[in-house]
Amino acid sequence: MAHCHESNIKIDLPEHGRKIVLAGNPNVGKSVFFNALTGMYVDVSNYPGTTLDISYGRFGEDIVIDTPGVYGISSFNDEERIARDVILSADIVVNVVDAVHLERDLFLTQQIIDTGVPVIVALNMIDDAKRQGIKVDADLLEHLLGVPVIETVAVQGIGLEEVKNSINKAKPGIISHSELQQLLTKMHARVASQGEALLILEGAPIIAERHGLKPGQHREDIYLMRRQRVNDIVGHVISEVKEGTDFKTRLGRWMITPITGIPILIAMLYIMYQAIGVFVAQTVVGITEETIMQGMYEPFIRGLISKVVDLDSALGYILAGEFGVLTMTVTYVLGLLMPLVVGFYLFLSAFEDSGYLPRLAALTDRLLNKVGLNGRAIIPLILGFGCVTLATVVTRLLGSVRERQIAIFLLALAIPCSAQLGVIAGMLAGLGGTYLALYVVVIVSVMAIVGTLLNSVLPGKSTDLLIDLPPLRLPRINNVLKKTFTKSFSFLKEATPLFAIGALLISVMDLTGFLGAVQNFLAPITVGWLNLPKEAATAFVMGIVRRDFGAAGLSDLALDPMSTIVALITITLFVPCIAAILVLFKERNKKEAAIMWLGSLTIAFLVGGIVNKLTGMFASDVSGSWFTIFVFIGLAGLTSVVAKMKKTPQVKTVSQEG
Repeated sequence: MAHCHESNIKIDLPEHGRKIVLAGNPNVGKSVFFNALTGMYVDVSNYPGTTLDISYGRFGEDIVIDTPGVYGISSFNDEERIARDVILSADIVVNVVDAVHLERDLFLTQQIIDTGVPVIVALNMIDDAKRQGIKVDADLLEHLLGVPVIETVAVQGIGLEEVKNSINKAKPGIISHSELQQLLTKMHARVASQGEALLILEGAPIIAERHGLKPGQHREDIYLMRRQRVNDIVGHVISEVKEGTDFKTRLGRWMITPITGIPILIAMLYIMYQAIGVFVAQTVVGITEETIMQGMYEPFIRGLISKVVDLDSALGYILAGEFGVLTMTVTYVLGLLMPLVVGFYLFLSAFEDSGYLPRLAALTDRLLNKVGLNGRAIIPLILGFGCVTLATVVTRLLGSVRERQIAIFLLALAIPCSAQLGVIAGMLAGLGGTYLALYVVVIVSVMAIVGTLLNSVLPGKSTDLLIDLPPLRLPRINNVLKKTFTKSFSFLKEATPLFAIGALLISVMDLTGFLGAVQNFLAPITVGWLNLPKEAATAFVMGIVRRDFGAAGLSDLALDPMSTIVALITITLFVPCIAAILVLFKERNKKEAAIMWLGSLTIAFLVGGIVNKLTGMFASDVSGSWFTIFVFIGLAGLTSVVAKMKKTPQVKTVSQEG
């Protein structure tokens, strides 16, 4: 009898027996294959140095060893380290892959093949693939990988016998790239196995130390070659079919196809606008803000305060005056903002629970590439419509520093948070389609222009989008309500003290005359450049405390439709709230954060003034609006064309030094 010393687990192995290892991503059905191969004769052993158990059993004279579900064997965690050790000691690897998620699963397949271990592939869940309209050419996949591929439906027992009968047909496959083959050949001359040579090249410190070598610096290059090969294989072996697909599958496919996905997105946004911008912002807020808070709550609070403090005194003004901490703060938070925030999070939670968000990422990937991002960035950008502070933190999921820089600046510049968006939607709702189009086009154009310029100036390029598309389903009411409550309550906890501080600040500034001085100081910008009342400066000051507070302050001013649009564009592009600013300085260095902050401030007033001047060139506000729309669309298009002309192709080379 022998022992499986190489993988650090004591397993009795017959003299001529082989180690057959099951490997695959999580939830691909490996346990069904393990049970089919080993039957009832199963042992469990605790892997040394971990709390993880390894199952193994007999298959004739051979031993079958199950491994944890992993996405790679690069030693990033205990599961990958264990899978790595067991696979490197294997005589044969049975790699189980999910036919629905080949683009994800084949990365591990190709990495195992690159180790030089004999492999057979069980193409599992082929029935799910057919139901989702996915046709996999198993014969072509076998040819491209260079290893046997067997179609299976493990839970129904389909293909299991063929897998058993094909064990002896396992063989080494085709390496990811000829350059990798050269690197492997050179390193293999210095170490015991091709698998260890691969992991040393990928920078595995433990394997390198075992052989007295320095970890290689080729991980990124090897991963890129492997990903490109997998993408190429998937592009050849997968095709879509319409026969036998259910409606949810067809709808999911429509959502990621531009010709149908964009109209679906527009329809979703229109429904959100009607629900939040019209129904909630007008009907619901009309009840909560005017009837309940202003009609009932504020008189009650003023009555209580008047019994203790003179309302005309400084303290009375601070507590219950125009910017009262106990009046305006509570009215804005509970009466105006809270219904809008709840409405937004209700939709966002429904989109998330239904599986629409990752499809939106796939749909927008190509578009976001133009501003230096990939489709994954749609997640923090959408979260930004809920809370820019949270979204700034979430940019950590992006694949490179430049992507995080671009995303954070766009969030700070052009993405209004849910509370601010609710106020904006409410103010836009009564203006008509032309003014709504002007607002949307200007904000989107500025975002496109700035993103394109950043993409041209910052070094590097976007990373590829790698994301799973879960099955579409009807949102679960309990999940949606729970997420909505949690996020809305979090907003309430964060917003209330900041609003109170803001109200106190404005009241003190008003009492001391400092607010009037600020208004006069900013008058050349607010009155001369933006054509707004000088009181608009108050809204901009409050916008630093809370963006939504600033937007809400604009609703108290007597503005005509054109002035309303200029004010809303400026306040949207204005610097983020103080909480987001603090997170901005935490996530980026002080120099970057200061540039982003000052850049946002400058762009806000610059664009607001340009819109005012362009529309003012015409006697009719409607004519001026359409002229401005075409100007900004033209500027965005011109920026994109110039950036494309200046872009030079980048050639990536792989060093062949050992």
